[in-house]
Amino acid sequence: MKKPLNQIRHVALDMDGTIYKGGTLFVFSKPFLALLRDLDIDYTFLTNNPSRSVKDYIAKLHGMGIEADETQIYTSTQCAIAYLKKNFPNAKKLFALGTPSMCQELENAGFQICEDNAADEPEVVLVAFDMTLTFSRLGRAAWWIQKGKPYIATNPDRVCPTDQPTVWVDCGSLCACLQAATGRWPDEVLGKPDPGMLREIFERHELRATELAMVGDRTYTDMVMAQRAGTMSVLVLTGETTADEAKNYSPAPDLIVPSLQEFGERLLAAKTEVVPA
Repeated sequence: MKKPLNQIRHVALDMDGTIYKGGTLFVFSKPFLALLRDLDIDYTFLTNNPSRSVKDYIAKLHGMGIEADETQIYTSTQCAIAYLKKNFPNAKKLFALGTPSMCQELENAGFQICEDNAADEPEVVLVAFDMTLTFSRLGRAAWWIQKGKPYIATNPDRVCPTDQPTVWVDCGSLCACLQAATGRWPDEVLGKPDPGMLREIFERHELRATELAMVGDRTYTDMVMAQRAGTMSVLVLTGETTADEAKNYSPAPDLIVPSLQEFGERLLAAKTEVVPA
């Protein structure tokens, strides 16, 4: 292990594939969160999935028996809002491929969502994981991208974990489709693995990099972000990454564990270890 566990004061937790899978809560998740509270370790739920608003995520967690408030949730939609306001301060009209929940959050932040109409011209195209996607809106997004509009993606994930017998095509795959159609990749891909996703947590909780552990199930988002930010990288094998993939991944995460249960056991051992006088 490259970084000491006994320094950890905060845990950033990926959600789908780490806490739950689709609509199924892992049996070890609630005991793990209880352990963090017992150890006086704070935590934030950090997700690349923009399909739900913060309020929706809180409701989903509550429905699974997990208490959370708005300060404990950070999504790629919030990251996108912050990015747009900083880099396109005068932009108000967005053509967005996103769920109604995401679009409502954008509107609450002061943006206008353009209609699927060539006369309703956007200032920026925003592409996200959209489970309500229609062929018409996909084509309209390609049209505006082809016209040279600024083009932003909320996250690079290729698929979204699910407990259903299907493949949930995520934002990265939609961007690959749009690239094939237009020849353009997004001007900026937000969310994990951009270490900017962790800046809010660092600032909000006054943390040093060595005091935070990033826990997730994906190498190319969760682990890369942790490594770029200099925080502890903890890979769980309950989501997308298989044991063989984890073993062969380089650079290796600080810790690879079957699930949150084993990570909790490591934390407990580190926090209760008696230091020789």
